Amino acid sequence: MAYANITFIETQYRRSGFVPFPAKPPVVPGNGVGGVVTEVGAGVDPELVGRRVVAGLGGSGGYAEQVGVDAAALLSVPDAVALADAVAVLADGRTALLMSDSAGVRRGERVLVEAAGGGVGSLLVQLSSAAGATVIAAAGDGRKRELAVDLGAELTVDYRDPKWVEKVRERVGGVDVVFDAVGGEVGRAAFDLLGAGGRFVPFGAAGGALTEVPADLAAERDVIVVSGSASPERLREYSRQALEEVAAGRLRPVIGQRFPLERAADAHRAIESRRTVGKALLEVWPEGRD
Repeated sequence: MAYANITFIETQYRRSGFVPFPAKPPVVPGNGVGGVVTEVGAGVDPELVGRRVVAGLGGSGGYAEQVGVDAAALLSVPDAVALADAVAVLADGRTALLMSDSAGVRRGERVLVEAAGGGVGSLLVQLSSAAGATVIAAAGDGRKRELAVDLGAELTVDYRDPKWVEKVRERVGGVDVVFDAVGGEVGRAAFDLLGAGGRFVPFGAAGGALTEVPADLAAERDVIVVSGSASPERLREYSRQALEEVAAGRLRPVIGQRFPLERAADAHRAIESRRTVGKALLEVWPEGRD
């Protein structure tokens, strides 16, 4: 193991005790991991030994020094991609590409990205900008808004400001796509910015609850609520595509902070306090360490 991904949902089930995958407590958290193959089982290609790889573990087991992974779940990391970057986009890159494709962002559209300074949000800013859209980045921290501008956003707003919706209307009128990572009141306010033909893409609940949009209201407004679902095979392909986009220099993962494995609790506290920018990783045996 070199790095383990940390996700907000891991802090949620640590607090609640609810495990959202087939496992019984006590649970070792951690899903996305990256490292170097040291040993393979019978019938597995021995050429895998020594290869840099990333993989998902099905929900648990990642906060560890060694992990056992089904060989079929491995994705080789391109030579041009740092292993830390590969772990950072394994899940977030997959999610961002899926959400972007599901929304069908087009040139000239106005796209609102909530939590734009986070792991998925920072990638959605880049993807939407590359598609030719005008990107409005919503984030509750000045550093995150500055990051969003650096990644291609043309307008930023602080969603903690009671008048943030009015400020968006003053600048761009309304929006065509909303990537809703916050949920709750923020997500509902963002929905109101959509006009006919708009697409609302909920994929997170950083604010505590997913945004609930009644079907009759969406129909009345002629707004499509996008589910953004995909088969396991398609999700794996999105992860592979994310690695290729990083290798080609078209996508830049933002790793704002790294914590040694023994400070996993500190990492959770930082994420819960909303102090983190971009992606947070656990370092187990990072590249370049003796």
